[in-house]
Amino acid sequence: MQTRTLGTHGLEVSALGLGCMGLSFGLGPAVDKAEAIALIRAAVERGVTFFDTAEVYGPWTNEAVVGEALAPFKGQVVLATKFGFAIDQVTGQNPGGLNSRPERIRAVAEASLKRLRVDAIDLFYQHRVDPEVPIEDVAGAVRELIAAGKVKHFGLSEAGVKTIRRAHAVQPVAALQSEYSLFWREPEVEVIPTLEELGIGFVPFSPLGKGFLTGKIDETTTFDPTDFRQVVPRFTPEARKANFALVEVLRTLATQKGATPAQLALAWLLARKPWIVPIPGTTKLHRLEENLGAAALALTAEDLASIEAATSKVELQGARYPEHLQKLVGR
Repeated sequence: MQTRTLGTHGLEVSALGLGCMGLSFGLGPAVDKAEAIALIRAAVERGVTFFDTAEVYGPWTNEAVVGEALAPFKGQVVLATKFGFAIDQVTGQNPGGLNSRPERIRAVAEASLKRLRVDAIDLFYQHRVDPEVPIEDVAGAVRELIAAGKVKHFGLSEAGVKTIRRAHAVQPVAALQSEYSLFWREPEVEVIPTLEELGIGFVPFSPLGKGFLTGKIDETTTFDPTDFRQVVPRFTPEARKANFALVEVLRTLATQKGATPAQLALAWLLARKPWIVPIPGTTKLHRLEENLGAAALALTAEDLASIEAATSKVELQGARYPEHLQKLVGR
């Protein structure tokens, strides 16, 4: 597995990471803990060194699983986690609000360190921008944690360009994590040029369009009641039927390269910029191996032009988020 560098302070990670959320949270029932640990360790064996989790995934359970799985590889892997939701620190209940006050950031860091079984968090993201707390205060709190040796690098998730600039002026931002794929290309307008200017890495989550670009989801697919996609407008049966045209385009182009639609979609992201590191998630070993195969798929300028020409003809249907969640992004 090739490596890439996020930011300008030497945060080196595998070209593809593993998003661990779905093992515990958000995409249906949690995977058996032993199976989750085995999958994470299988990723390490195949060259993955970058693992993504968050306090809110569970809450807490995903961090604990990731910490246990990666304990034997201390010092060999990079762990990213996140703060920012108003989780009750006694009950673990998540009412859905935000809390990025400095004292809360410090408390979350201490708790995450224990669950992850590490001495320092490699990459500590603000999960969502909190409008009640100046971003300068957030960046300052993480800067203090870095000075104390409890955090190594600062990240933002789903932040808008003004927030990115303000935060970066206080504490250099190593990476921005936001959704980006052939299924959602909005970051190309303002975010990616800003990251390039400032020397900030980009970590696309949902790089396979929440699974849609794999070709395994169509209008007949039924989601578990606990699956987040149940409330996503882009995943209504009508939208899936219309949007499957994009999958068919990818399938045709992937076949020409001897690849799968998922591999082509990930290889496209890797080809965009050398500082982009997608973090596809999965619960299945064969999907993990399929995804990692994308790192070996080299796309030529001609390939990229063909993808652009073909996908630009598909008009995607449905909003990315329901309105109440869309309000939390791009601030």
